[in-house]
Amino acid sequence: MSRPWQASSDHLRLSVRLTPNGGRDAIDGVETGSDGESYLKARVSVAPEKGKANKALIALLAKSLGIPKSSLTLLSGETARKKILRIEGEPEDLVVKLTAIAKG
Repeated sequence: MSRPWQASSDHLRLSVRLTPNGGRDAIDGVETGSDGESYLKARVSVAPEKGKANKALIALLAKSLGIPKSSLTLLSGETARKKILRIEGEPEDLVVKLTAIAKG
């Protein structure tokens, strides 16, 4: 299975498939789409209006990774289910944490 992130020298790019109105805030592992791309599956309890779901996703990831919310930036997918985020930090540390939370 491929990983839903790509490491650079000072950050990671993370592909996420977000389910708003998901009943709870949670990370549900990794999924490979029909296009062959891998995504981190996440759900948030809020509705996708006025960026609330995106903010909830950033808060969920920041809490799960133990990093500040300011370390995460939404690069693309503001109104789509599939999103690309940039996570600032030491890539090796972030990969270890993402691997752990992706397994649940």
